[in-house]
Amino acid sequence: MVQNKTIKLAVPFDALQPQLAAACQSLKLTLSDHQQQQLLYYLQQLLVWNKAFNLTAIKDQHEALVKHIFDSLAIVPHVNAVYQNIMGNNSAQTLLDVGTGAGLPAAVIAIALPDLAVTALDSNGKKVRFIKQMVGELGLNNLYPIAERIEAHTGQYAMITSRAFASLPDFVSQTVHCLAADGTLLAMKGVLPTDEIAQFSDTWQVQTCVLTVPQLHEARHLVQMTR
Repeated sequence: MVQNKTIKLAVPFDALQPQLAAACQSLKLTLSDHQQQQLLYYLQQLLVWNKAFNLTAIKDQHEALVKHIFDSLAIVPHVNAVYQNIMGNNSAQTLLDVGTGAGLPAAVIAIALPDLAVTALDSNGKKVRFIKQMVGELGLNNLYPIAERIEAHTGQYAMITSRAFASLPDFVSQTVHCLAADGTLLAMKGVLPTDEIAQFSDTWQVQTCVLTVPQLHEARHLVQMTR
């Protein structure tokens, strides 16, 4: 569970809370004030660390709010729907976010769904160090950062997410060894990759939907796959 640690936000980030609250309402997400403060603190520290460690190409706080936090929140209702279906199986209440970078969407999912065990996997050590620091500062006891390549990872997960893979076939081939037998892949995409999806029509059950990201005027889709 997430601990209610005291959070100190700088004024510019505290001022973003009304936009975050509106985004949560738009996405039909019920997040407490504390959870919203956790998200804003994560964003604040991401941009602070970014000055020294180059964690993201986005430097503007409003752009980062939309393209990192809101974009990551857009997948939470879909993750939660899968999670609700597996709650009876304690061994399967796990999610792996591959190529998580600075913890997106892994940290956002972990904050929004504190009872779900989330593993944030990335081969970039400095980005994983940032996530580990945020785990400590925010008390995110359900978030497990690991610096490792997916090819070397051996865990088994009910859900595997990614917003980093350019190719859907690469995402499937490189993560399937970590997916539980009845698990679900959730790939966040821009334009819907219809040609790539067609490659899996005989071997996977594939569902797609539009992800509506508040304040983002770009195409976003979710590809959800089960065997």
